[in-house]
Amino acid sequence: MGELRYLSDVVTLSLDVDKCTGCGMCATVCPHGVFAMRDRKARIIERDGCMECGACAVNCPVDAIAVDSGVGCAAAVIIGALKGTEPDCGCGDDTGCCE
Repeated sequence: MGELRYLSDVVTLSLDVDKCTGCGMCATVCPHGVFAMRDRKARIIERDGCMECGACAVNCPVDAIAVDSGVGCAAAVIIGALKGTEPDCGCGDDTGCCE
């Protein structure tokens, strides 16, 4: 199986770089390498790699990270990986689950 990714541009992850103190906890705890340290601040480098687990936000001592944990469309990733296609949960625009 290739590298797992969620649907493009739907993740709820945000980072307030001005609040960031550069502790690096987000980069340490993120299982998908979404963060990197640059110029003594955290940066989001793989936004679509975020699985919205919330580990980064829970471990940020200054609340510089926000994410609605648990809302990632895991079904889309699994279906795409099994079929060898891009992630697609098939829910369509009218259900609101992928917004």
